[in-house]
Amino acid sequence: MALARNRRRDRGVDYWPGFVDALSTLLMAIMFLLTVFVLAQFILSREISGKDEVLTRLNTQISELTELLALEKGSKQDIEDTLANLQSTLAVSENERSRLQSLLDSGAGNNSAAAVRAGQLSGELEDARQAGTRASAQIDLLNQQIAALRAQIASVESALQASEAKDSSSQVKIADLGRRLNVALAQRVQELNRYRSDFFGRLREILSDRENIRIVGDRFVFQSEVLFPSGGNDLNPAGQAEMAKLATALIDLAKEIPAEINWVLRVDGHTDNVQLSGTGRFRDNWELSSARATSVVKYLISQGVPANRLVAAGFGEYQPLADGETPEARSQNRRIELKLTER
Repeated sequence: MALARNRRRDRGVDYWPGFVDALSTLLMAIMFLLTVFVLAQFILSREISGKDEVLTRLNTQISELTELLALEKGSKQDIEDTLANLQSTLAVSENERSRLQSLLDSGAGNNSAAAVRAGQLSGELEDARQAGTRASAQIDLLNQQIAALRAQIASVESALQASEAKDSSSQVKIADLGRRLNVALAQRVQELNRYRSDFFGRLREILSDRENIRIVGDRFVFQSEVLFPSGGNDLNPAGQAEMAKLATALIDLAKEIPAEINWVLRVDGHTDNVQLSGTGRFRDNWELSSARATSVVKYLISQGVPANRLVAAGFGEYQPLADGETPEARSQNRRIELKLTER
């Protein structure tokens, strides 16, 4: 019976070794999956940490770029667009990292999908690094441009300061020259006034204080009737005689006046307010007054007075000495005035 029992035991199936092998295989598979998950988590954590550092560095560079690139508005827009795209990419990566981290924490997902996504994420991070490198290169270029602009500004400021110093010195010199010029002009005016007084004194002597020749202010006045016929501009014999005396006095005075005083004798022609008919030799009083002044100047030149010391001007009836329509007022306004002045 014992032998029969042993035979029955030999004929039975022993399942325990197979169960142990299956359990061992399952445990190894689980350990392998856990190892893969841990390794993937470690790699993702390291990549995420590196990405955070890159993001921090990029944010710092972006902040510095924003402060330094005020003068580079055109390039700034392109850089801001690039950085915005980079931040968008990084934000997408950050969202994906959070999703994967959630999957890893909850134990969901599978190893192959995580590996594929990890590869994609690595590629995106590499693109982000390259974009960061390009941004850094652009930042360096802009920094160089800013440094060059600052150097140019410093050079311009130095030149401006030097110019201001020269301008200040020039202003001092100009003020001193102006003061000297005013003093010189005052001296010239005084000298000219002295010679004018001498000239008028001599004219009084040689013209014997005639009633129709008088001094008005700083001018010697001849009534037109002394020099010209009515309505004409040709000097009559009496006028020629008076102008010859004037020329003699003027030539003698020219010898005494220093050469540096640029003096002239201005001959002004004036008429009354009676309008001409326009059918005669002169169309209006402008032409008559100018022609009379020119006749006096030409006669003085013929008597030896230098032409560069004479000026002829016509004023018509528009500078009267006396107001009114009386014959006396009109007679006073018809005149030739002589004024010794500086050119």
